[in-house]
Amino acid sequence: MFSYCTDPDTLATLSWLTCYLTTGVHFSFYYSFLKVLGILAVTAPVALAFGFGGAMAARSSILPLSWFGKGYIAIVRGVPDIAFFLFFVIALDQGFEWMRHQVLCPDWTDPIRQGNDFLVCPQAKLPLGSAPQVVHQTYAFGLAVITFALVFGAFAANVIFGAMRAVPKAQLETAEAYGMSPRQTFWRVLVPQMWVFALPGLSNLWQVLIKATPLLFLLGIEDVVYWARELGGTKTAQFTSYPHGDWRMWYFFALLVFYLFMTWGSEKILTRIMAGLTRGQATSGGEAQRKGVAA
Repeated sequence: MFSYCTDPDTLATLSWLTCYLTTGVHFSFYYSFLKVLGILAVTAPVALAFGFGGAMAARSSILPLSWFGKGYIAIVRGVPDIAFFLFFVIALDQGFEWMRHQVLCPDWTDPIRQGNDFLVCPQAKLPLGSAPQVVHQTYAFGLAVITFALVFGAFAANVIFGAMRAVPKAQLETAEAYGMSPRQTFWRVLVPQMWVFALPGLSNLWQVLIKATPLLFLLGIEDVVYWARELGGTKTAQFTSYPHGDWRMWYFFALLVFYLFMTWGSEKILTRIMAGLTRGQATSGGEAQRKGVAA
């Protein structure tokens, strides 16, 4: 990046380090932090939507819908995350390609399953081999969002389902006595109060989601863990001009600081959100706020 970086062997320690930390591969390492933040920013609301939908389905009076919601929660929560990531992404990818194959290549006569190989016509591949690199990265990012959202949506659904049941039944009955329809009671009474009971569990789930982002490497995404391992290792093809010893400890220490800062900041924000939700509510938190104001 700097003009004096043409010959690293002639540089002093500080100059060598500035050149080393501004190489193209290091900028890929820095960019991977943005990937993690992007995954969190997109996945969190999508997972919450999955969770809310799963909780509504689980508490539905329609029996098949209730079975579906409870089955989604039980199955996904019962499978180890790493196994789900390894299986579901492959199944989803092949499912997309199979559907495209049926539409784009109706005259294809060869079997798709040939031993251990899954072979579709070239037009049905996702993404196409001729597609730009950004398309491949976007596709992998989309698969990551769907997978994370499905996994953590099941946990969110379990939290929200329990929070809905924690809302005092007397308040729902009072709403009905005032002439509210079941739909009005749900959206105006149950849902607003439900968040007070759901937020502690959802905040824990958010912290777990932050710590689960290193699973991105299973989806073929070059995340922070991948680059920390590659750049910190002694024998790496990434740095032929900047040889160094085993620096993985320092790279993973940087990840430690990053994740600790993320969880610490999240805790501060969630505490403020919880204080806002409990204000005026008939909970221990709301009662403590009321006494504090009165004092």
